[in-house]
Amino acid sequence: MTPDEMADRLDRAAARVPDAIYKAVDHTGVLGQARIRGNASGRPGPNVITGAYRRSWVSVPRRIPYGAQCTLGTTAPQSRRLEWGFTGIDSLGRHYDQPPFPHVGPAIDFITMTLHAQMRFAVAEVLA
Repeated sequence: MTPDEMADRLDRAAARVPDAIYKAVDHTGVLGQARIRGNASGRPGPNVITGAYRRSWVSVPRRIPYGAQCTLGTTAPQSRRLEWGFTGIDSLGRHYDQPPFPHVGPAIDFITMTLHAQMRFAVAEVLA
């Protein structure tokens, strides 16, 4: 391969990087959301009563300059209590001694490894 051919190949790859990164980050977010939801489906995570808490977890990807980011989260008010537990009196004067039911923390290593793998796939895809 001549230097000019290599330069052309790298130019084409560079143009495809943002889409490849977005795709990888989006896919990682979806898998992370599924892992968190799975962890919130019974012990050692929280038990399922209605399923509303599990469904409240969302993955929101977005493009940023030269890449992408994804936010995994929930607006459910019980999320922090379920993850870390709560001992004390709440704003209504009720006393709680609720143990933690971790479901997000245990998913972090999986999400990290998945993102690393997805980035390797993205690089391989743009250089193919």
